Amino acid sequence: MSFIKDAKRSKFDIDPSAASPLDAAISAQDRETLKTVAGALRDRRMRLAYQPVVYAADPTVIGFFEGYIRLLNLRDQVIPARDFMGAVEATQLGREIDCAALQMGLMTLQRNPQIRVSINMSARSVGYQPWNTILRKALRDAPRLGYNLILEINETSAMQVPDVLKPFMDEMRDHGIVFALDDFGSGLLSLGLLRDLRFEIAKIDGTFARDIDRSPDHQVIVRAAIALAQEMGMYVVAEAVETEAEATWLREAGVGCLQGYLFGAPTVTPDFRAFRHGRPALLATPG
Repeated sequence: MSFIKDAKRSKFDIDPSAASPLDAAISAQDRETLKTVAGALRDRRMRLAYQPVVYAADPTVIGFFEGYIRLLNLRDQVIPARDFMGAVEATQLGREIDCAALQMGLMTLQRNPQIRVSINMSARSVGYQPWNTILRKALRDAPRLGYNLILEINETSAMQVPDVLKPFMDEMRDHGIVFALDDFGSGLLSLGLLRDLRFEIAKIDGTFARDIDRSPDHQVIVRAAIALAQEMGMYVVAEAVETEAEATWLREAGVGCLQGYLFGAPTVTPDFRAFRHGRPALLATPG
């Protein structure tokens, strides 16, 4: 598959005489990982793992579940996303991963219409016809399904094709879909684009939540991110919350929802009965 071969060209690929043995080993490992990923997609060896996102004011109430794709190797072991996501972001393989995640997430919503789910996507998938076909067919078959769907796009991805992303977001809002800006606070997205794209949710970069109760540097960044998000009309979610002290600080700082291992790890066997229709007013389903 050419898209695998071109997914991540190393110095070794370009000029073998300039490569070190380490370069060659890393390149070979990358290629093998991408082949394994492609095989998992081809053979449908995949799952979505769901993690609850809870209200900061009352963590017993779930606002929505985020779905994370899990690809499996031939031994049914999870292929760590960190091993391949960076390499496939700009490739067809990345788009196929987005298709798989979207399809599984939509099937979950069809089976569980009482819940709300967020699915990660690359902005590049907006221009990928198979991905669009999956989304639009689901909206035609179940017009109200969009009101329970959140699409998450990270800052880096949103910067790549804003001219394509904006009209897509405007159109999908008519179907009830809400958009979340992932990794908010990493500082990559310009204020102009932030204003134009009008994300409804800002998910603060999880690296800033770690030890925030005792990290003045992180506190400054998160306070600024919360203030900017609120000024832009975005509902604020903090990711990667692992301790009660972190949760308390974020709650007092004005974060609306919390997500992390403190409240539940991603699981492929979630108990959706725990969803108690807890939704911020912004995310409420009309009628």
